[in-house]
Amino acid sequence: MPQEVKANGSAATHAKDVLEGTSPALATEADLRAALDSAFEYRGDITLKLKAGTTIEGYLFDRRPASTLAASTVRILPKDKDDKLTISYADITGLTFSGKDTAAGKTFENWIKRYFEKKAAGEKAEIQSEKLD
Repeated sequence: MPQEVKANGSAATHAKDVLEGTSPALATEADLRAALDSAFEYRGDITLKLKAGTTIEGYLFDRRPASTLAASTVRILPKDKDDKLTISYADITGLTFSGKDTAAGKTFENWIKRYFEKKAAGEKAEIQSEKLD
């Protein structure tokens, strides 16, 4: 999906590029499912608040939706442990996009734009990708 270009030449930000630091409302089952889908697509750490009163921060690398919240699960790599955890959707009461999205703004369209801007300015434009922060 191409980005809209503003009058000043900067690219408009996609909604998924501004999730960092947000905590979506989880008022309904649909809200929770949508938030976990976004968390799965997010390329940074998230923090889950659980019914037991604990929190887990880490990278959500898998989700397995089912017909009920109790049967649906996410899998997360905790920031402070080497173990993979499986958590039921039914145990999740809160979600925060707590880590930096390492790929935010690094779309193919942005890369092409920067490549041609460098070429037009007479700078060396390479095919190499940018380093991640």
